Parts: sequence; C-alpha cells; structure tokens
Amino acid sequence: MIEPLRMSAELECSAEHAFSVWTNRFSSWWPRDHSARGNPNAEIVLEPRLGGRIFERAPDGREIDWGEVTVWEPPTRLAYLWHIGSDRADATDVELNFVDAGDGTARLELVHTGWERLGADGPKRRERNTAGWGGLLPHFTAACRRG
Repeated sequence: MIEPLRMSAELECSAEHAFSVWTNRFSSWWPRDHSARGNPNAEIVLEPRLGGRIFERAPDGREIDWGEVTVWEPPTRLAYLWHIGSDRADATDVELNFVDAGDGTARLELVHTGWERLGADGPKRRERNTAGWGGLLPHFTAACRRG
C-alpha cells in the first residue's frame, strides 16, 4: 500500500465559504499555468453536484476531463476522482473536508489516495502531487481571504 497523501490548510473564513470557493469559484483560484494543455486562458470548471465533471475548457470550446465528483455534502465534504492529464482508468481519489472552527475560521483537510492503481508509477505520481498540492493550497487560502 502506498501511504495516502494528507495535507491541511488553516482558512480565514467559515467552512461554508471555503466550500463555496472550492466548488463554485474553482477557476478563480486555480493557477493559470496549471492546465492540461498549458493554455493560460483555459477555464477550469467543477460542476457542483454529485456526478459533476471537473474539466478544462479552452477558449475555442474544447474540453479535457480532469475528474468526477463522487461525494457531494455541502458545506463540509467533497470527493472526486482525479485524472488530470491522464486516462480516467488511472484516476486517484481526492477527499476534502471543510472543518468549521466555530470562530469564523476553518481548516481544510485533504486526503489523496488510490496511488496503487497506477502500478509502478504510483510512488512517483504521489510525490509529484505532494508538490502540486503544496503549490495550489496557498492560492486557495488566498482566495478564501479575498472573500
């Protein structure tokens, strides 16, 4: 078994607001240089519902699937299959929990699993995603602060 990737972030907003920023404003905080085709003008879309797609839409309308929402429990829990830039058969699992601290702040707990499905590439992909999430979460926490 390959160890799950676990990360967290302290947020200067409620869990409800953080959930909304992640799900309804995904493209607003996702870094422009993080697209499957390398297009800085691509829109990143998360359809906010169970079974919703996560995808990249280029300015010309072409789309690339990145994942699919598998758990939808607003405003506390979200999970999805994640296969950005790869085949759906190679999807890993991302689970996000938005934990309200009761004082106007919250904590995001991220658990990324399923590395075993990738065979020999699993450990390398886990390592790349450790760096990837580490670079993405500051963008998300900043978007939560902006309101």
